[in-house]
Amino acid sequence: MAIPNPIIKFTYEDYLNTPDDKRYELLDGELVMPPAPGELHQSVSGMLGWKLVQFAVENRLGRVYHAPFDVVLSNTDVVQPDLIFVSNERADIITPANIQGAPDLVVEILSPSTATRDKTFKRSLYARHGITEYWMVDLTEKNITILRLGERGFEVINTYGEGETLTSPTLQGFTLDLDDIF
Repeated sequence: MAIPNPIIKFTYEDYLNTPDDKRYELLDGELVMPPAPGELHQSVSGMLGWKLVQFAVENRLGRVYHAPFDVVLSNTDVVQPDLIFVSNERADIITPANIQGAPDLVVEILSPSTATRDKTFKRSLYARHGITEYWMVDLTEKNITILRLGERGFEVINTYGEGETLTSPTLQGFTLDLDDIF
């Protein structure tokens, strides 16, 4: 019996054959092409990335990467978080082409076109693949929510807003004045 509406699932091999001049993610076998981020998104990403790189380098903790850089979670899940931290202890997942496995920390900066997916599908995906810490940066609300992997998925540790100082369970000693970001 034929399937009336067969679902085509793309694989990592298919993903590798997408055009180089486009930014794709592979989410549960579906090729997704988010639009280019806007100015505020890029500004926040740059400043937050700079703070993370500075802390990681000064403390010799690991490496920080900016999108687009592939994180291969499975044969049907390849993501490009806005920012990625991989600790020295897990550096073996870093290859010249991509990251093979779950980083220690990922940051997604929510945009109107990606916010729902980042808050639901990606939250679940990141938990399922064992990413320890997930930051969701809300440009509209000017806050950052820190989630930490627990026994039943991600648990909200805290949401930091204007005038507050963010701390990270994964990056012990890291502090961030949110007024420097927004």
